Amino acid sequence: MSKWLETAIFYEIYPQSFMDSNNDGIGDFKGIISKLDYIINTGFNAIWLNPCFDSPFGDAGYDVRDYKKTAERYGTNDDLKQLFDECHKRGMHILLDLVPGHTSVQHEWFKESMKAEKNEFSDRYIWTDSIWEHPEGVSCIRGISDRDGSCGVNFFSNQPALNYGYANPTRPYQQKPTDPAPMATRAAIKDIMKFWLDMGCDGFRVDMAGSLVKCDPEYKETIKLWQDINGYLKSYYPEAVMVSEWGEPKYSLQGGFAMDFLLHFGQEGYNSLFRCEEPFFSKRGKGTASVFAREYYENYKTAKENGGIICIPSGNHDMDRLARGRDHDELKCCFAFLLTMPGAPFVYYGDEIGMNYVEGLTSVEGGYNRTGSRTPMQWDRTPNYGFSKADKRMLYIKQDNSPSAPDVLSQTGDENSLYNTIRQLIEIRKNHPALLNYSEFEILSFEYPLVYRRYCEDEEIIILINPKNETAEYNLDKTGEIIYSLGEGAKISDNKVTVPKSGAVFIKIR
Repeated sequence: MSKWLETAIFYEIYPQSFMDSNNDGIGDFKGIISKLDYIINTGFNAIWLNPCFDSPFGDAGYDVRDYKKTAERYGTNDDLKQLFDECHKRGMHILLDLVPGHTSVQHEWFKESMKAEKNEFSDRYIWTDSIWEHPEGVSCIRGISDRDGSCGVNFFSNQPALNYGYANPTRPYQQKPTDPAPMATRAAIKDIMKFWLDMGCDGFRVDMAGSLVKCDPEYKETIKLWQDINGYLKSYYPEAVMVSEWGEPKYSLQGGFAMDFLLHFGQEGYNSLFRCEEPFFSKRGKGTASVFAREYYENYKTAKENGGIICIPSGNHDMDRLARGRDHDELKCCFAFLLTMPGAPFVYYGDEIGMNYVEGLTSVEGGYNRTGSRTPMQWDRTPNYGFSKADKRMLYIKQDNSPSAPDVLSQTGDENSLYNTIRQLIEIRKNHPALLNYSEFEILSFEYPLVYRRYCEDEEIIILINPKNETAEYNLDKTGEIIYSLGEGAKISDNKVTVPKSGAVFIKIR
């Protein structure tokens, strides 16, 4: 396992929306570089950068046209290398977003595959033998070239699925994962990874990692594929890190990934905390953490057995903002949880100031309902919130114009702000070995308050979190001292802990 992962705290950057350095209304690499000191001073020491490769941007860069070239609007390959170098100068690490499952219809591989004449790329994608046949396990596009056949797509119709084979081929067009064409696709992805690792990136977050081998219900062939790719990576780049967008650690970590996310799709435990009708993290106090606790224990055990970790993100570019439907007291409780749990914390840009989900935006670059979570960063109260000096009409996504729109500068100067609470929580995490990424974990209570134990050889800390809008109590069977409290009125009396409403208490056991 990569040593740097033990203390990594990640910040996810959606490059279009972070910082515009050339006043064209779109964020870019130089803009990110200009804000690296802000990122590290907040407490983050690692970055996940959303897709930045050449693309027609039908799906925000998840439709890649050229894997080895950066998108012109962000800058050049040299600019991206400078970003890598500037991160490393500050002791930071950076992951790129790898999209191995599909390309853009404008990718040269796909253009070649559409030709009626057989060539090197004819089987790089999933094509049936007849225009009237639909490929199994995927949607499709058809009638787009002289080639007879329908082509599988992974998500939008502009994202043809690369061919990694079928787990159990039943039709003539279906190939085994070990057939020449799927193996050529696999080799091409390894080559792309090598290209960027040699330039200085520290690994990859892998988009739709569980979807590569088709019709693979138990992921047996997909796991073998990733064992091969991750084995290659560890042989040549032992400090590189691979994070999967899979959402099922019991499979992904078998494939050799260092980390997997708990996500808003798949199991319901994550959503039961943050994104459902009555989430646990709400002042209403009508939720429960029991579903999360059950699922998390299973995943935590799998992670320990496979030497990996699980990440619980504040959100990402595909989810509603964490602040949707919450005030800052509730958000502080969320982060008291997120920044004391095992695994590497991931915070989506702007969540550290409680940026709002902006309702009713017209879709930009395939965002649809997700567009409201992708609005430009709000740095200060100058025009465009300091994101860009371009005319407001040039901004590629509209900004939040509500009176409650937060900004970094205002919160930096407020010691009680969400931003400064997060800075303090990160500092506590860094200073206590029991709270680090690989330290042990045990849930003690999953109602209000949520209580869990973090511990290692040298330290034990009990975390109590009470999002509910009324005081909660918990009988502690150990003696300890309060090292942090959120809200007013936290105390220990005769081993009974009083947790403030919408508050939290951290107790170091003596």
